[in-house]
Amino acid sequence: MDIIFFGTFMHSTKEHSLQILENHYIGINDGQIQFLTDKEDFERLAAKFSYNLQSVRHLKPGQFLIPGLVDTHIHASQYPNAGSKMDLPLLDWLEKYTFPLEAKFSDLEFAEKCYRKVVARTLKNGTTTACYFATIHPESSLKLGEICDEYGQRAYIGKVSMDISSHSNYTETTEKSIRDTRWFIESIKKLNNPLVTPCITPRFAVNCSPSLLRALGNIAKEYGGLPIQTHINETVRERESVLKLFPKHDSYAHIYESFGLLTNKTVMAHCVYMNDCEFDTFKETEAGISHCPTSNTMLQSGIMDLRKSLDKGVKIGLGTDISGGYSASVQAAIRDGVGASKTLGMDKSKSYKPVDFKELFRLATLGGSKVLGLDDKIGNFKVGKEFDALLIDLTVTDSPCDIFGDEISEDLLQKFIFLGDDRNIVEVYVKGQQRLQNNNFLC
Repeated sequence: MDIIFFGTFMHSTKEHSLQILENHYIGINDGQIQFLTDKEDFERLAAKFSYNLQSVRHLKPGQFLIPGLVDTHIHASQYPNAGSKMDLPLLDWLEKYTFPLEAKFSDLEFAEKCYRKVVARTLKNGTTTACYFATIHPESSLKLGEICDEYGQRAYIGKVSMDISSHSNYTETTEKSIRDTRWFIESIKKLNNPLVTPCITPRFAVNCSPSLLRALGNIAKEYGGLPIQTHINETVRERESVLKLFPKHDSYAHIYESFGLLTNKTVMAHCVYMNDCEFDTFKETEAGISHCPTSNTMLQSGIMDLRKSLDKGVKIGLGTDISGGYSASVQAAIRDGVGASKTLGMDKSKSYKPVDFKELFRLATLGGSKVLGLDDKIGNFKVGKEFDALLIDLTVTDSPCDIFGDEISEDLLQKFIFLGDDRNIVEVYVKGQQRLQNNNFLC
């Protein structure tokens, strides 16, 4: 189906954290962007691709298109705890709240209820691509993949692997973890949906034996280089615990690298306490970072120096990290990322430059696509990419932000990021298919 929009489009490129294209046309066919042009060249391109000029949709003042948001780190199974239970630091929080919750996902009915809610909520908030942690349970992890398939969300799905745990009802043997991981991969592949991809998911080195980490690295390679996701350097206590468990390794990053778990398709969440050698290892392996500023603050883990990480040239995206993070909206991660960077900058020299909302917007779109190895498909409105997009409307009757008619386009985007919410996201597209209209799903 052909789609043509005329109006204002805002996206990021390699060269520009924010590029604003006003009075432009974008043409989409079979889910792919065929042209993005101004008025002068529109008729020629429309004729070239045989578009019906009567089908052009003209955006109103206060409306604009942005790329779909990419959440590079979210625990779908923790969604019932979102917005609550944030009174403890990470390791204690896992023991008291998180592992007992995740153990409930052995109940397929409970899992389906939760996963339907989190996929619906993230899509309503403009997350067209999500990198999900599920639990150790293969059947309910598959259910998450089936729900993403049904709703049309682009997703990486990970059955969690962990053969070390203090909770007897939430652990698995090494052999079972390996066997279930293979079953899960094959089951997701049988969905035959290119939007839904299995992801190798060791919880983190604290919860995995060397034998399991080695097997997971081998499985990722065996299946042609599957995506990998896990955690690293989230807290000082966690980092110290890992290095005691693996005394032969000189860094947390080296542990993962030695087991084949650092690749150009690896997503490493948090990275608050990285040393220069670890940044170098990330650069060499092309592993990416999921910056989770909301949960880093809520669990008192620390503040990642985003400016330093960007200067190191490592791939970086944003993660909501539900339920360490309180919100399933990537907008919250943008807002909190700006606040965290400015807070850190207060203790820096005057030459230190905090990261602004435009750069965080790039991380939430193009940056996230690079971290997930999808930047050849999504992340901005470059011709040839798939059309993952949000139609934003700041004029809806119940809008949480007010506009006054004299704002420039950059102001409108900034107001949406800092004041807007799902009420302003009136249409959601994934690969050219409209999935949401005015908070109603079109599955």
